[in-house]
Amino acid sequence: MNSNIILIGMPGSGKSTCGVLAAKALLKNFFDTDLLIQNLENKRLQEIIDEKGIAYFENAEETAILSLNIQGTVIATGGSVIYSEKAMQHLQKLGKIIYLHLDYKTMENRISNITTRGVVLRCGSTLLDMYNERLPLYKKYARETIVCDKNTVEETVEKIVAAANKI
Repeated sequence: MNSNIILIGMPGSGKSTCGVLAAKALLKNFFDTDLLIQNLENKRLQEIIDEKGIAYFENAEETAILSLNIQGTVIATGGSVIYSEKAMQHLQKLGKIIYLHLDYKTMENRISNITTRGVVLRCGSTLLDMYNERLPLYKKYARETIVCDKNTVEETVEKIVAAANKI
């Protein structure tokens, strides 16, 4: 009951949406690290990126992750968390990392608000560049991978619960 489940994945993979429902099903708390960053910075994610830059945002994200000291929680992370080795090592110590995988086309179809949702997209990079850059990092840190492309929210939640119960 005290172990954490940490969700990583591309923007639009369902980390927050499915995470809160999985937490209910698993009788755990729910925590969204994007909300922590917004609270600490008193700005929306996209405002942080636009006003202070990607390097600042990534540092703020790493700081927020390193501050986590919680148990019995489903933790939804931001899609860019995998860029920080320190943050990912900390998350590995906190619990079981589950990667919610999407293929590129599914991700592209799910995120219509790319310029406002706080996605770390480096200058000159396309969404496909970001996808290809992140994919091996998600795979590197995942203890479990759930393919979410054709799932309903409920199906993804069921798979998260099943993966969490394998611990």
